[in-house]
Amino acid sequence: MHQNLAQKAISAALMANWNDALKLNKQVLKDDPKDVDALNRLARAYSELGEIIKAKNIAQKVMTIDPHNTIAAKALEKWKGLKKGKIAGPTKFSARAFLEEPGKTKIVTLLHLGDCNKVLANLDSGDEVMLKLGNHRISVCTLNKKYIGRLPDDVSVSLIKLIKGGNKYQAFIKSSRPQEVNVFIRETKRAKELADVPSFSSEKINYISFTPPELVHKKQSIKAMGIDDED
Repeated sequence: MHQNLAQKAISAALMANWNDALKLNKQVLKDDPKDVDALNRLARAYSELGEIIKAKNIAQKVMTIDPHNTIAAKALEKWKGLKKGKIAGPTKFSARAFLEEPGKTKIVTLLHLGDCNKVLANLDSGDEVMLKLGNHRISVCTLNKKYIGRLPDDVSVSLIKLIKGGNKYQAFIKSSRPQEVNVFIRETKRAKELADVPSFSSEKINYISFTPPELVHKKQSIKAMGIDDED
């Protein structure tokens, strides 16, 4: 029964059904209040629902039970930049977010990367990031406004014109390593005046099968599903 509930909780998180994930992990914890995997999943669910304070409290509880728990430690570091009482909106990330569409999406390798230990080390596939426009360049930052890297000049120049023309975009971390960060950029709105102007040059469509990071990280991440998604 316990294992069945845990699996349902993991499946709910994979589908970004965070309310269901919240309820299921709470049920798991009724049987075992010190189940750190369920606690980590619960913290992740709270964070995705914008309940950052509750998420932090749960992650801190994990650290009390298991001081060397890397999932909880990483989550706390990621949320540290959020001010007390601030509620962050849910990322609403799903596997479909990485589905490529000709002219509307592009995977870009960032240049001039930021601090490896303080910023890059806390990035996970699926993390939503923000595009910060400059006069001639676009920087990519975390939702807490921490600098990650910069888009190549040709991409920046093109996107700046399109954004000023009314287009809107969303970006996610596609992959992150110490010396390389790739972001997936998707056009979410096209201005009427730019109806016939593609955001990116057409390329062969690749239907990417998204593997949740939990499945490629350590066993601990697989069980906990989510704080390390992420993580």
